[in-house]
Amino acid sequence: MSSATPQDIKNEFLKSKIGIAGIAILLILISISILVMIVIPVDTFREWNNPGSWISYPKVAIPVWTNLFLSEKIPEHKILNQPKINDFTTEDTSITYHQFGVNFDYDDFPSDFIYEFAVKYSGTPLLQIDVIRPDGIKLKLFSASIPNSDIITIHNERIFSTDEMIKKNLYLQNSNFLFSLNNLSSEDIVFSKTDIHEPLKGNYVFVIKMYSDKPESKILESKLIIGGKAFGIMGTDELRRDLVVGLLWGTPLALFIGLVVAIASVVMGLVYGVYAGYRGKKTDEVMMRFNDVIYALPALPFLIILSVTISNSIFVLVGFLMVFGWVGIAKVSRSMALQIKTRGYVEAANMMGQKDSKIVLRHILPQLLPYAFASIAISVPAAITTEAGLSFLGLGDPSFPTWGQILHDANVYGAASRGLWWWIMPPGVMIAITGLAFVFIGNALDAIVNPKLKR
Repeated sequence: MSSATPQDIKNEFLKSKIGIAGIAILLILISISILVMIVIPVDTFREWNNPGSWISYPKVAIPVWTNLFLSEKIPEHKILNQPKINDFTTEDTSITYHQFGVNFDYDDFPSDFIYEFAVKYSGTPLLQIDVIRPDGIKLKLFSASIPNSDIITIHNERIFSTDEMIKKNLYLQNSNFLFSLNNLSSEDIVFSKTDIHEPLKGNYVFVIKMYSDKPESKILESKLIIGGKAFGIMGTDELRRDLVVGLLWGTPLALFIGLVVAIASVVMGLVYGVYAGYRGKKTDEVMMRFNDVIYALPALPFLIILSVTISNSIFVLVGFLMVFGWVGIAKVSRSMALQIKTRGYVEAANMMGQKDSKIVLRHILPQLLPYAFASIAISVPAAITTEAGLSFLGLGDPSFPTWGQILHDANVYGAASRGLWWWIMPPGVMIAITGLAFVFIGNALDAIVNPKLKR
């Protein structure tokens, strides 16, 4: 074991390229974690397993940046919730206009379009939806009355492109097209050229009008969804969840699991091993036999059994990982303590009548701190990969979007056989990068505090 001072260790560490690389990666991961907790609402994290929260998102959509590498651009899924609003009031009628502009520049038709709205009204307002195409043609899509109400009420509804009224209205306007509209979907008609059934690129304007004879009637919420097959930076999964949310939230969760387990395990093992080595004799014998019993237990099978029988809570899992993580540290720290306790200053402190706890804390443990830091760095990847492995087996906490849980869901829905690479590769890469950062740091520290390894 090296007797170098903290300043010597710092200077040596800064000369290590892999150590600096590990610190750089770790700082990036910490920055991402802080940014995630500030920018992404906690409610989004809590709603990870609530299908209703992701209903507006597409199913198994590919990342949008893949369009940069494709010869034919795949339609992107667009969620528009900031319309241009105009209100007009006459003596006996109030009219509300909501307009959504859509720039459509793709080589395939959208999968659908949906209008979601919430209105506050009384009486029987009339809702009308039209679309103005890039070629100037105006198509009437929908016109219907909202259910009558004698009192002021709030009504929520979704209007889908598969609605029979929309199809009927488009078929009645077939004179605008030179080909048959039979067997074509509403989105195929709206976004098609007039002379040939191919996508018409350009700016579309969807106009929503609500007519009412009551001045208090108004549209509270208005959202237009143009369905596509590409969405977000990392795409979506089978449950329509935005995978970038899970990947980003998985970063602070992985660091939390890894650091808490590693620090707790190293501290427990260090104190246990040093005390056993310092006391020696029967105390050392009993403590190390107990250590051998825990060390001999197969960790993964026991973790699986405990997760199934007790709880799969992430906090319980962290506790289980601590129980099995300290035994190896205890063995090494005991052997170091056996060497340190023979040194003159320790024997002098003992002859002066200092308490055993004071000798251990002031004279022995500080000598092991460099080893402790190296052990913490090396133990973090093991904790992260163990949690990921248990989650992949379906034994993790499903309420937390960890990288292992994302891989578990991908396995359940057959992502690999379906070629949904964006569901599998990113969490695997994130696990590898996080583990690599701590391995770099641990190896750099280990080479400094272990002279034989350094040579």
